[in-house]
Amino acid sequence: MSSQSLHTSQAVSAPEKEFWCRDLVSICDLSPQELKAVMDLAGLMKARPWDFRGALAGKQMAMFFEKPSLRTRLTFEAGMASLGGVSFFVDQTQSRIDARESLSDIARNLERWVDVVVLRTFDHSTVATMAEHACIPVINALSELEHPCQALADYFTLQERFGDLRNIRLAFVGDGNNVAHSLLLACACLGSSIRIATPPGYEPSARVIADAQVIAHETGAIVEVCSDPYTAVSGADAVYTDVWTSMGQEHEAASRASVFEPYQVNQELMSEAAPNAVFMHCLPAHRGQEVTDSVIDSSRSIVFDQAEGRMHVQKAILLLLLGGGMNRLPIRSVHA
Repeated sequence: MSSQSLHTSQAVSAPEKEFWCRDLVSICDLSPQELKAVMDLAGLMKARPWDFRGALAGKQMAMFFEKPSLRTRLTFEAGMASLGGVSFFVDQTQSRIDARESLSDIARNLERWVDVVVLRTFDHSTVATMAEHACIPVINALSELEHPCQALADYFTLQERFGDLRNIRLAFVGDGNNVAHSLLLACACLGSSIRIATPPGYEPSARVIADAQVIAHETGAIVEVCSDPYTAVSGADAVYTDVWTSMGQEHEAASRASVFEPYQVNQELMSEAAPNAVFMHCLPAHRGQEVTDSVIDSSRSIVFDQAEGRMHVQKAILLLLLGGGMNRLPIRSVHA
C-alpha cells in the first residue's frame, strides 16, 4: 500500500515540504509539520471556500457509525459535499461493524468501491484493523481511545482566538478520556501547554501520557497531569471539559456523578483562569453536571466555534488525504 504525497508551502519563497499521511487513526499518525499543515489548510478553506468547490469531485466517502452523532456526521457530510464529493452513511448503532463478517473482508470490499472510510466505533482496534487492511485512507471519527478530528478542531479554534498556540495554556478538567488523549497529543505536536486534572483513578492512559511527553521533548510543549481542578485552571487561557460518562459507560453514571462533582466547571472554577480565558466543550453537554448553564451560555464560551471548526478541519483532512487530483496544495496561514 502506497502513501499519498502531500505537498505544502508556507510562502512562495519557502522550500517545499513533502508530507506522508495515509490514515488518521491517531494524532500520532501526524508529525508536527503535518498537524500544522492540516490547521493552515483548514484556515484557508474557511476563508476561501469557493476556491475548493469541486476539489474532490468524483470522490466517495463511506461512513460507518456504531455510536450516535450530530456534529461528526453532519460536518463530514457537509464538508465532503462542499468539496464536490459524495457520502454514504451506514448506521451501525444496532450492531457492531464486524458482526456479520471480518473487518479484513469489509476493508477489501470498501477499497474497491469508495475512496475513504470514516469510522466512529466503540473499540479503537476496529479503526486500526480497518486501516491495516484497506489500501484507502481510514479516518478515526471517534473511538474509546482517541478523537483526533475533535482535538484538531479544538486547537484550530484556539489558534483563531489567540494566535500563536505556543503562548497559550489549555486546562482540561474531568475524565481522562478519548478527547483528553487526543488533546494531549495535539498539544505536544504543536509545542503548546496543557494541564489535565482528573479524579484519582480516572487519569489519561499512561501510554498516551508517555507518548505526549516524548513528542513534547522535541517540540518544547508542556504536558502536565494532576488531580486538583483549581491547580489545572489557575491562569489558564482556555478551560475544557467533557461529559463525565461517555457512550458505553452508562451503567457507571451514578458512581461517576459522585466522583466528578468537584470537577464541575462553574463560575467559581472559571474565576481561577486568566481574565480573557474561554470555555470549551466538545458537546453534547450534560448541563448542570460537568458544566453549569452560566458558563456554557456565557460570552466566554466558544463551544459552537469548536463545532464549526470540525467541518473546516475535516475538509482539510479529506483534501490532504485524497488530494483532489492535485499534487501541490498551496497552504498558507491566515494568521500570517
